[in-house]
Amino acid sequence: MVILSKPGIEQLSVIRAANKMGPSIIPLIDLSKPDAKTQIVKACEDFGFFKLVNHGVPTEFISRLEKEAVKFFSLPLTDKQMVGPPNPYGYGNKKIGNNGDVGWIEYLLININHHNLPSFFSDNPFEFRCAVRDYVREVKRMACEVVELMADGLRIEEREVFSKLLKDEKSDSLFRVNHYPPCPSTDGNNMLGFGEHTDPQIISVLRSNNTCGLEIFVKDANWVSVPSDQHSFFFNVGDSLQVMTNGRFKSVRHRVITNKLKSRVSMVYFGGPPMSEKIGPLPSLTGGDNQTSLYKEFTWFEYKNSAYKSRLADNRLVRFEKIAAS
Repeated sequence: MVILSKPGIEQLSVIRAANKMGPSIIPLIDLSKPDAKTQIVKACEDFGFFKLVNHGVPTEFISRLEKEAVKFFSLPLTDKQMVGPPNPYGYGNKKIGNNGDVGWIEYLLININHHNLPSFFSDNPFEFRCAVRDYVREVKRMACEVVELMADGLRIEEREVFSKLLKDEKSDSLFRVNHYPPCPSTDGNNMLGFGEHTDPQIISVLRSNNTCGLEIFVKDANWVSVPSDQHSFFFNVGDSLQVMTNGRFKSVRHRVITNKLKSRVSMVYFGGPPMSEKIGPLPSLTGGDNQTSLYKEFTWFEYKNSAYKSRLADNRLVRFEKIAAS
């Protein structure tokens, strides 16, 4: 159970603006269609976000992991705490990062390539380990296919320029399972389960159970609610991809609003590069002219350290922008 003090609750109270345009403006991409790559590029340029259908991830893998996640989060707090606290991986609740951000949330954070599921999961009857393995394998395959279509759509000669970073055995990719318990508010307003932020990685792949809560920031429409969908996947452009595309793709700001009556479970694959990988605008997207690059080159290690020292809502890319550095 997530417990917030009264000051924390008051701090997180927000008024959720109604936006009936939400469902109609969110890009819908059918991965089986021949124009998928064109539609993906346009969605990443306009929104940094899209919904994907006909993705090929087996329904049984999705359902099994969600079932195991619900079982895990239904355990007594003392049992769940055996898997944490996150350092930075493991079980956590309320606290998001090390800089004072909190939310109405509990979660499990896993480093995919290190297979750092604690021994707790090898002994329990929930088969959590196998469910995570199968699900992540399929979602990673799908993510690689999508980012290769991005490269095609951008006319980048090296089709695997993005996917090779996700496939690298040293890839710093993460998997996070979130649980947002029902949250009765004290003043009639919705409260934040997870505050507004962008994702630092290359790409994020999200799905959730049949409960709304995710909102994305759209320039002309402010916050837009994303309708829940148990069978589709949602893709977020991350900060690293924004840099690699020299700002052509936009890292989407998003947040999660709590539900007063229903719990929400979401599962997110964060596709990241190896720690030593240098991140910078691709020459093919700057005309080969370093003067037209919007960002300085940096390693993923440098950026990750900087990102995790910041607050959720901070613009983490500012210090790496060439204008800011001049």
